[in-house]
Amino acid sequence: MTEPPLVPIPSARLGQLVHLDVLAAIAEEDVWLASQKSARTRRAYKLDVAHFMKTLGITTPDQLRQVDHRAVIAWERIMREEQGAAHSTVRRRLSALSSLFKHLVRHGAASRNPVVDVARPNINREEGSTLAFSKAQARKLLDVPAEDTLAGLRDRAILSVGLQVGLRRAEIAALTVGDLHQNRGFDALRLTRKGGRRDALAIHPQAAQRIRAYLDRAGHTADHQGTLFRPLRGNSKPLDPGGRLDPDAIDRMVRKYAAAIDLPRGYSAHSMRATFITTALENGAQLEDVQKAAGHRDPSTTKLYDRRGYNPEKAASFFATY
Repeated sequence: MTEPPLVPIPSARLGQLVHLDVLAAIAEEDVWLASQKSARTRRAYKLDVAHFMKTLGITTPDQLRQVDHRAVIAWERIMREEQGAAHSTVRRRLSALSSLFKHLVRHGAASRNPVVDVARPNINREEGSTLAFSKAQARKLLDVPAEDTLAGLRDRAILSVGLQVGLRRAEIAALTVGDLHQNRGFDALRLTRKGGRRDALAIHPQAAQRIRAYLDRAGHTADHQGTLFRPLRGNSKPLDPGGRLDPDAIDRMVRKYAAAIDLPRGYSAHSMRATFITTALENGAQLEDVQKAAGHRDPSTTKLYDRRGYNPEKAASFFATY
């Protein structure tokens, strides 16, 4: 059977084709991978499909396209029982493989999606490894950066955006000066979500005030197209007026300040996001509003970050005084 013609790809995307090492000759698989808007998603999907093929010894296009649900079930069991993969990892890999086969079926390169009939493991909140700060710890964290240095003002603004807006570290790093704006009288941020989707959120006045305090000291308030949070030389001068702070640098910064208030290892930039979601829900925010703020398509994903059920400050033991 003759395969249908390839879906045209804009010339601007051709240079972004990321070839799966063992699938380099399979055009439709490359088209599927290139169609993912986010570079992070492309890398993750590439690794997930490669893991499937390596685990089951699949080396040719025909072998890949002819697998059935039994092969996928075997892969799922190997991941859980032999490799000890977390349920969340198993679900992510199955989703990547399902996405590939949906594309292959849609374009006539495979007869069916073998992942459809495979049950995906449930995720319970105890599995989540992201630690959340308590309210007291969050307040201490915000007090650590120095108020009299550019680095301190920048870091406090970043911490505030993480703790009071709940952005991912990559979203924080991607902000521009012009993303801070007014919407119906409220301070708001425009941002780029995972997958390249654009969004806008009203933000806490404290977060806006801390961003402006940093911008006033940094001196690039008028550079609307320029990066908001920039790398610095020491505590004062930016390394590059057009530079962009690396997301990993944000993670290292959070870990540094967590250590400064004597917290154990394990807290990270993602802890700010878990803290934001937990605190917002605890203070009465509606789940759908927190879901929108977090940029989650499914409310069950937002619930995974909710640590209210594990708040040691409200442990029943504290009420059993004799």
